[in-house]
Amino acid sequence: MHKKSAGILLYRLNNTSLEVLLVHPGGPFFTKKDNGAWSIPKGEFLADENPLDAAKREFKEEIGVDVPDTNFIELSSIEQKNNKTVYAWAFQGDIDTSTIKSNTFELEWPPKSSKMRSFPEIDKGEWFTITTAKEKINERQVPLLEELQKKLSLKNLLFRENNSGENL
Repeated sequence: MHKKSAGILLYRLNNTSLEVLLVHPGGPFFTKKDNGAWSIPKGEFLADENPLDAAKREFKEEIGVDVPDTNFIELSSIEQKNNKTVYAWAFQGDIDTSTIKSNTFELEWPPKSSKMRSFPEIDKGEWFTITTAKEKINERQVPLLEELQKKLSLKNLLFRENNSGENL
């Protein structure tokens, strides 16, 4: 069965630079991985679930913060290496990454030990400039960052055009 995931790309404008919030997966498999291991907060959803509602739910589960009712920027879906389709939306906001509190999952660890341990789904979240985010994020999610950049540039251009009294 083809899996689907939905997520939120939170962004903020810091002075004049664009920053995005990425999360690092928790658990023993990602402990020593950095570049290419980060992601947008996301998770799987069922066929009968609205993808945006799933993205909001996953953000809450992984970050511990409710997603406000806001204007979302819909991004194009991407395909990850595991053949999972990821649907994403972006919105502007700001959170203190030190307050992130993720839900947990159970895993037999060490393997074949019969000992179950609890791990956070994400162990940390950080704000990155787009340039750094492109190094940190899973390579298949880079198009989400690029599309956000383009859409914000176009939005900014239209805003300036509408407020200048001139038309191009």
